[in-house]
Amino acid sequence: MKASFFLPKYWPTWFGLFLLRFISSLPWPVVAFLSDMLGALIYYLYKSRRQIAEQNLATCFPDWPSSKIKATAKRSFQLGTQALFFTGIAWWAPVERCKRLVDIDAKMLDQLTAEGKNSIVLMPHFVGLEMAAILMSIERTMMAMFQYAKNPLLHHFVVTRRTRFGGYLIERKEPLRKMLKLLRKSIPMCYLPDQDAGRKGMFVPFFGVQASSFDMLGKIAKMSNATVIPCSIEILEKGKGVRVRLHEPLVDYPLGDDFQDTLKQNQAIEAMVRLMPEQYLWAHKRFKTRPEGEEKFYKKR
Repeated sequence: MKASFFLPKYWPTWFGLFLLRFISSLPWPVVAFLSDMLGALIYYLYKSRRQIAEQNLATCFPDWPSSKIKATAKRSFQLGTQALFFTGIAWWAPVERCKRLVDIDAKMLDQLTAEGKNSIVLMPHFVGLEMAAILMSIERTMMAMFQYAKNPLLHHFVVTRRTRFGGYLIERKEPLRKMLKLLRKSIPMCYLPDQDAGRKGMFVPFFGVQASSFDMLGKIAKMSNATVIPCSIEILEKGKGVRVRLHEPLVDYPLGDDFQDTLKQNQAIEAMVRLMPEQYLWAHKRFKTRPEGEEKFYKKR
């Protein structure tokens, strides 16, 4: 902990951290109730993100009525708020409380690791992602990628808290060989490829819409001879905790064709999102980057 972290410019960050820790210490049903109210308020007040979420949902589920789109977007905001507070538990709560609030079915992953096989957990941006990735590391050594936070104090807590149970963090810009070295030691990696990849990405359908996608999953799986296991994260109703499920591994993957491998990645994510769309982070500008000649996807309304 650097002495400079106690300068006045960091006081708002400290206040937010203390507030997060306090709220996460409350009984979880109480936190869930408060999250529903606060999440609904954020949904109504944060117009720009509300519109992004609703536009994403209308694009991905064109047959849905407007009422269902709005209800799903609102619920996503509520669950996202709950996930934020749950992060405080993952960061600070005693391990016994963490175990009581999370239900993880990782038998398949643990078996592969025990057999000395390599694995990649395909973990899309469900709202409960942060806590799930941390809590999975309670009983197994995991590796995850992350991006430096611009706020040095927040970055300190992100790194120290995400690794409180052990494991490894790989910054996105670090050499690929560091990640591969750990993967080849049968240390499972949480991989999050479902954000807009910008102009460097490959345009591949996602819910039937061309989306700039990261095309590295197939390449990494091939170089490390790793099995790719899709993972879904569900925040349960009424403060009953979080359920993390690992699904059947991708079959015949990778194929060695970047487009087909990325398409299969996106289709696996789609399949999980369709099962519980309210759990997904719809407020992200997933379709921001468009193919040459296409007009902007997100327009101010």
